[in-house]
Amino acid sequence: MPGLKSYLKDPFLKSLYEEVRDSGPIRSISVDITHKCNLRCTGCYFFSEGMERAGKQGDEEAFDDFITRELDRGTNFVTIVGGEPGLVPDRLRKLHANFRVNVASNGLITIPQAGLETLPIGVAVWGDHDTDSRLRGDGSKDFFTQAQENYRNDPRAFWYYTVAPGCAHEIESVVEQCVSLGQPVLFNYYSDIEERGGLLGYRQGFDRVRDEIDRMIERHPEWIFTTRYFNDVVTSGRLFEQHWGFDVCTNLSNNHAGNLQRLETGAPSNPHFRAYNADFSTTRRCCTGTERDCASCFDTWEHFSWIMVHMRRHLGSREDFTRWLTTMYVFYLVNRLVNYEIGMTLLPEIHDRLAALESQVHLQKFHA
Repeated sequence: MPGLKSYLKDPFLKSLYEEVRDSGPIRSISVDITHKCNLRCTGCYFFSEGMERAGKQGDEEAFDDFITRELDRGTNFVTIVGGEPGLVPDRLRKLHANFRVNVASNGLITIPQAGLETLPIGVAVWGDHDTDSRLRGDGSKDFFTQAQENYRNDPRAFWYYTVAPGCAHEIESVVEQCVSLGQPVLFNYYSDIEERGGLLGYRQGFDRVRDEIDRMIERHPEWIFTTRYFNDVVTSGRLFEQHWGFDVCTNLSNNHAGNLQRLETGAPSNPHFRAYNADFSTTRRCCTGTERDCASCFDTWEHFSWIMVHMRRHLGSREDFTRWLTTMYVFYLVNRLVNYEIGMTLLPEIHDRLAALESQVHLQKFHA
């Protein structure tokens, strides 16, 4: 009967697996590092959900106490959000000095290098220049160009590209601009929390977005951090027999009263995870929500976790294990938990293998 031992006879899969394993288990949290932001983006979960009103903004003593508590609790990975993290570089330095981290920034100010030389920075872009300007402001300022100038030639940066369902036609031009700067792209999927509908409405589905992202993977396999498998899981909302929602989400604060019944069901979850508000003490339901329907959540980090905790479910075949392992390796690569320089050279092979698997599936369906 096939199993992990037989799958790892493949030297390439073995090398990926050993790198992920050797980096050690991830005990992760997310934290709103500040309430402050220099933008009010349409559909930003932080302000749409009123998270800036969740407790008093913590001072430096509260922040230092938070770091101490999380170190004592065994936390080793922090997703830094907000608010705009670039507004508080000293706090970024403290987190970077104590944990492995990833930070999401709107790109309007440059996060300094000193003390943050190896910080992975996901620089936000929400569409082409017109769409990005309209969704992140009043349409009068070109935020995309400003972010490009701020992070040009910065090896820490990758582009965190949030695509709305009706804006699939913009993907090619945005990706071409990003990779022309020699920087990778990780896709996110617009959630339309405010129910604006139209081009933004998630109920129309992400089929065209999925196809365009797959096409960009084929065109630029050396620069895309999203795998075909991950792209399919997020846009379809399916992982084997599971359908995305609160009952399967795995990044739920383990000390939040609203999550207790869900966590007691025994469905897999990230047992260490907590999403901290900017008072550095209280937690909320999850990274991106307090009350809203999880059907509107297409967040990349939440879905990475959903796949990650289901390793055993992916051991049923070599194909499923390959899908799981390559997607997990790319997660580790984005966050620089594995050797970044080596990992970037492996991206084309990762994408080629997943493309070959999908070709096999299509052939099998054709001959069925």
